[in-house]
Amino acid sequence: MVKSEPEVVVWTGRGCAACVRAKQLLDKKRVAYKERRLKKDPAVQRAYARATAGARTVPQIIINDHNVGGFDDLLNLERAGELDVLLGRAEASPKTTWWQRIKGGMNRRS
Repeated sequence: MVKSEPEVVVWTGRGCAACVRAKQLLDKKRVAYKERRLKKDPAVQRAYARATAGARTVPQIIINDHNVGGFDDLLNLERAGELDVLLGRAEASPKTTWWQRIKGGMNRRS
């Protein structure tokens, strides 16, 4: 079975330093991504709101239809070794991952 590449979308804005850092991190990890620039166009703003569940900041990183959040969230995933799991490059550890805690609404660490 051939593993498909994850679909990664990075929503960015003009003059956004965190957007640049998020793209640099993904580039360093050799992750292919599609950049979507947030503009004043109402159609683009509606697409952004749908994709990010109404987020109001950029960058917003989407991996396989899951909104990871902004640059700090992406960096935290990388530091915890969980970004590679989301990207399908590594197996999840037996303990509950940061992403699972967020998705499950759990507030305590395992």
